[in-house]
Amino acid sequence: MWRDAGSLSKISAGFIAVLVGYSSSAVIIFQAAEAVGATPAQISSWLWALGVGMGVTSIGLSLYYKNPILTAWSTPGAALMVTSLAGLSVNQAIGAFLVSSILITLCGVAGWMDKLIRVMPQSVASAMLAGILLQFGLGLFQAMQTQLSLILIMLLVFVIVKPFAPRYIILLTLLVGIGMSFQLDLLKLDAVQLQLAMPVWTTPEFSLASVIGVALPLFVVTMASQNMPGVAALHGNGYRPPISPLITSTGLIGVILAPFGGFAFNLSAITAAICMGKEADPNPATRYWAAVWGGVFYFITGLLGATVVGLFSAFPKELVLAIAGLALLGTIANSLTAALAKTEDREVAVITFLVTASGFSVLGIGSAFWGLLLGFIIHWWNGHRTASVVKRSNT
Repeated sequence: MWRDAGSLSKISAGFIAVLVGYSSSAVIIFQAAEAVGATPAQISSWLWALGVGMGVTSIGLSLYYKNPILTAWSTPGAALMVTSLAGLSVNQAIGAFLVSSILITLCGVAGWMDKLIRVMPQSVASAMLAGILLQFGLGLFQAMQTQLSLILIMLLVFVIVKPFAPRYIILLTLLVGIGMSFQLDLLKLDAVQLQLAMPVWTTPEFSLASVIGVALPLFVVTMASQNMPGVAALHGNGYRPPISPLITSTGLIGVILAPFGGFAFNLSAITAAICMGKEADPNPATRYWAAVWGGVFYFITGLLGATVVGLFSAFPKELVLAIAGLALLGTIANSLTAALAKTEDREVAVITFLVTASGFSVLGIGSAFWGLLLGFIIHWWNGHRTASVVKRSNT
């Protein structure tokens, strides 16, 4: 067991997943907390709650189901809160977090997600996942515009070394990138200070404005834009754990940690995909250890709070974009292959892919949900039309 758990490829996959998650959206949490006038101690508590909650659920669920189940905070939810929390107090914000987590828990207990997954075509779900991950693949090459030498060296290392050391290629590429960043004077380590986070209890307050304006949108965005892609990532990589207990678990941890700032927990798609690829482990049966390590690093980031966020922000953004893009290349390829496998589903898969990749938002809900919804409707219509033609021809 320890031989399976302790390989460098799994440890590095877990670390990179956490690196990508924190460096890409931690700043949004600061903005959301500041919107309600949270104190520095409360902001540190929010980071503690999120890190501990993601760590506990990622470790516990991955070990229990022997699947790479990585959880995350709701990034679209955090972005939504930056504007929707304005005018509310910290206590009202905490009350909204609590209501949203209760709704997520009820959704899991009722089994609504399982029922939806059973009728969702694999081609549509895979196309949605590919559309979500496309921006990370493009980010690898877009980063060349500002740091050409850094990205080229990392890309060359990835291409040349991967055939000889596929299990360690992401870690090696990351180390080379950090070394190059140091040589180019791109690391900003002077602002990093050691600081432990402490949980701060905030008594929830409930109001109609906070429930309608924050809790309900946060619930919808988390379920539609985060949990649905998270399920698609699991299924797209061949993992089929029962979904309802997963949703219930993320909802319950949110209920427990909401008073400390844990605003929303959900299944991860993008960062989880890093733990599901061959680079993490060539054996799909033991890849769950990569997600366990991700949970360990989540837990550490929660305990260290702002220190770890500052450390992650010390890396140049181009380095983060590049390592995320390289780590997700295999998952993008697998998702596109599954989406386009059936000739009759290719058109609807392409539409789903393009809508999801467009990144547009309607009613505060991201393009992943709308791509999935449109793909499902078109797939249903095509099936209904084909069945009608067959019926008429038989009569």
